[in-house]
Amino acid sequence: MTMQSQRVISGSYGKVYENGEWQSNIYGIEASGEVAYEEVKRSGTRSVGQKAMSVSYSGTMKTYHMSNSFVSRIHQISDDSQGAYFTELIVALEDPENPQMAREKYRLKGVQFTNIPIVSFEHGTPVEQELQFVFEGFEIITI
Repeated sequence: MTMQSQRVISGSYGKVYENGEWQSNIYGIEASGEVAYEEVKRSGTRSVGQKAMSVSYSGTMKTYHMSNSFVSRIHQISDDSQGAYFTELIVALEDPENPQMAREKYRLKGVQFTNIPIVSFEHGTPVEQELQFVFEGFEIITI
């Protein structure tokens, strides 16, 4: 079967929500899980098996810098009287050219940011930030 190019899902329609509010300055996100395996020696063979032992999740968001409100929330970990900033992100892909397939939503649970972007700029270009984060799990939301 020949691939129909119009069915390819476009990232242009991706959106990230935090606390129910669309974060329109986020123009890219990547989230993934990494499975850690432990070797299992097996009798009667030289072949070593693999046992899944844990999963860790991490990601990166690319944003345009529009205010310091997000950074201020992440920065609260620097205050010894507070803990890390925890939040939840909803990531949605809804491409109007492929409505049957491109209706995906993911809930990223227990998001914590692993870097605090303080300042970065370059003459003649929009100010961008890259936010790395870890999270505790995810849920696929049926639309």
